[in-house]
Amino acid sequence: MEDSQKKILGLVSVSQDIIDQLKESSKTNAGFAENIKSHLSQSTTSLFDVIISGAIFLGSSDIHLEPEKERAKLRVRIDGVLQDTIFFENQIYHNLLSRIKLLSKIKLNVEAKPQDGRFTVALEKKVIEIRTSTLPSEFGESVVMRILNPENFMTLESLGIRSDLFKIMEKEIKRPNGMIVVTGPTGAGKTTTLYAFLEKIQDSEIKIITIEDPIEYHVEGISQTQVEKEKGYGFSDGLKSIVRQDPDVILVGEIRDLETAKISLQASLTGHLVLTTMHTNDASGAVPRLVDLGAKPTSVAPALKMIIAQRLVRRVCQKCSTKMTPTKEELSELEKGLKGVSKDIIGVKDFSKIKIAKVSENGCQDCNLTGYKGRLGLYEILLVDSDMEKFILEEPATSLIKEKAIKNGMITIYQSGLIEIALGHTTIQEVKKVVGEDE
Repeated sequence: MEDSQKKILGLVSVSQDIIDQLKESSKTNAGFAENIKSHLSQSTTSLFDVIISGAIFLGSSDIHLEPEKERAKLRVRIDGVLQDTIFFENQIYHNLLSRIKLLSKIKLNVEAKPQDGRFTVALEKKVIEIRTSTLPSEFGESVVMRILNPENFMTLESLGIRSDLFKIMEKEIKRPNGMIVVTGPTGAGKTTTLYAFLEKIQDSEIKIITIEDPIEYHVEGISQTQVEKEKGYGFSDGLKSIVRQDPDVILVGEIRDLETAKISLQASLTGHLVLTTMHTNDASGAVPRLVDLGAKPTSVAPALKMIIAQRLVRRVCQKCSTKMTPTKEELSELEKGLKGVSKDIIGVKDFSKIKIAKVSENGCQDCNLTGYKGRLGLYEILLVDSDMEKFILEEPATSLIKEKAIKNGMITIYQSGLIEIALGHTTIQEVKKVVGEDE
């Protein structure tokens, strides 16, 4: 494909030569950096292809291009953590910025305001969408490219969800109607969880329609539609059309405004199962957030069926981590935090005999010298039964909703983190960094 055609179509078709070069050598950040260095004197197109394909082979979720006073920095996010890769001369940065803007179909001459765009990468037999964001900064435009890799699609079984939580989720997603909300910050895996739900319930007898920004996973047998803000097609506009398409299940990428909230709640009260996401700190915060948007408690209370809050923490590297007896302080923290939680749920019968994971200070090549490789989900589930429904009608504060949910048996995200520590899957430091501590 001609380079000019690639720019018009917003498609990066990576050559087999580059794929062969990078496939093995870009398994570590250091190897990725060496590959970029070896292409600095080549064309901008070739250099960019190496950056984008190398980042994908590395398993990155985001690529950051950040201008500084006399140079620019390239960083990649791996397992939720940013890692420095290489520094560029300013001229290389400007050439790359122009290339990214052309591919993303955003204005080259606009530098003083943020812009969003997207393009696709054809890599072997995969087509991967890249979502681009530019932001004015002191020394130029900062660029973030989010990699939406279809290989990240997972089934509910493959998510590694704790058995007690799995049973709850499996039961709730089979409801014929109601709203299920997944909350958490950007990058917490909310969409992955929702698509795992869709995969589990997908059946030829039901119609599933999604509205997303953008479509992250393309799934056969599901009708998917994408928000086009520049054309006046937002979540609320799409939802109005979707409910006229006779769906059984609707996935709304995110509830951001009152109109989207109202239509989603109404749909869940009129025979549809609605799956959606919101940005709140915990499961309890979803209820006041909907009310703050302007939704009425009389709609929120009967519509909500399950709220899931989630975070992703890094797993310890299986090759270089070790297991050690916890210190008195660590053991005390585990026992105190998990007091009242069933030993069957924890999976540990005797805390005095547990060994917790310790990461290697310098890591190994297999984990990019970090001591961690891969991630796992931490979840808390708030179920809205008839008692909780009545409580929501009183418009309680987030803290009171959380308190009541815990009395009803909810295990918090922090406690979920402590369980994974006790099982040797992650570390106290990692859980505190991502989740914090229960008050």
